[in-house]
Amino acid sequence: MSHDAYLPLHGNGGYRVEHYDLDLDYRVGPGRLAGRARLVIVPDRALSRISLDFRGLRTARVTVAGKAAKYAHRGAKLVITPQRALAAGAPVEVDVRYGGSPTPVPSRWGELGWDYLDDGVIVASQPIGAPSFFPCNDHPSDKATYAIAVTTASAYHVAVTGEPRGRRSSASTTRWEYELAAPTPTYLVSVQIGRYALLAGGAPVPQRFVVPPRLRTAAQHDFGRQGQMIEVFSELFGPYPFAGYTVVVADAELDAPVEAQSLSVFGTNHVDGRRGSENLVAHELAHQWFGNSLTVAEWRHIWLNEGFATYAEWLWSAASGGESVELHARRARRTVAAQRQDLVLADPGVADLFDDRVYQRGALTLHALRAEMGTAAFFALLREWTETYRHSVVTTAGFVELAQRHSAQPLDPLFTKWLHTPGLPA
Repeated sequence: MSHDAYLPLHGNGGYRVEHYDLDLDYRVGPGRLAGRARLVIVPDRALSRISLDFRGLRTARVTVAGKAAKYAHRGAKLVITPQRALAAGAPVEVDVRYGGSPTPVPSRWGELGWDYLDDGVIVASQPIGAPSFFPCNDHPSDKATYAIAVTTASAYHVAVTGEPRGRRSSASTTRWEYELAAPTPTYLVSVQIGRYALLAGGAPVPQRFVVPPRLRTAAQHDFGRQGQMIEVFSELFGPYPFAGYTVVVADAELDAPVEAQSLSVFGTNHVDGRRGSENLVAHELAHQWFGNSLTVAEWRHIWLNEGFATYAEWLWSAASGGESVELHARRARRTVAAQRQDLVLADPGVADLFDDRVYQRGALTLHALRAEMGTAAFFALLREWTETYRHSVVTTAGFVELAQRHSAQPLDPLFTKWLHTPGLPA
């Protein structure tokens, strides 16, 4: 059982995962997946059995430390009983072979995880979709490294979170290999499959754009300033935290873009050839710092992801000659003031986890903090925040504590009003 009060059925106690090695073979036409997942886990106490989050697919075989293990699927849990109890602190490999037709995880936020395009696959897992295509410890605080290989028909392009490590073709299929060297939570692991063209950009970090061929020209324009965004955000937030960045324009319309580790997914409706969604380009890029490198320890701290990414939209607007941060803040304040005044930002509740007020009020909190501290101290705080917790997990209390170190004035009154009081502060 997870320690997360919002999603107690996701995540598992008793161990952490150091590494996932996923080998996926997917047939687009029939929608069939054959998979092998090798997990290196480290128990934090002696365990006679372990459970993994896994649903919708059939388990064929399980071994633990190379020996066959008993297993049972109970709802959305794969419960594994090894031949011998696992010792505390000793890494052990768990090998799961499985297959079937993946289906997304139903949730209050829609269907999440492995889903189907007219001609391909889209994976958007936040917050609980990862178990739709691999067995895992599905909690944001359990960050691991990954090696991911996907084999499919050679007509398709495969984009996966992480850095490409090569591809090999044989007969009519191609095997695509990727590596995620930075610790990554399960919900930020993504696989995208489609008939896409690949565009490249090289400054200031390697960028890849995976887009439907018909949108090549429009996408080159709409994402044309992304390199400048990386430069601006690196100056404000600290160095870009990954080896590269990939943008996928999935061949479908999406309600909203989705970030994954070192990769973001947009819909065709976000590409108009006029940079009409550039605020969203900035938002998803900012998540590479806030949400991906720095990951919430529990879902109740979600404003540390969405408030920061929304504020980054405003910062890019001002830096690129658009509307000022102050103008964005005034507009956001009017929007939040017109809505219900019952949301506590530091603990919004699972029903309001992705409520627009978390985004807008989160950004307003940062703007109020900047006004209180001064601009220089505020951005010094953000740079230390991203450096101190690089590739780690974060909490609201941790941010409050670090902010106070950068301020000569007591910040408790400000944080009490903005983070812990439902009504919008004056």
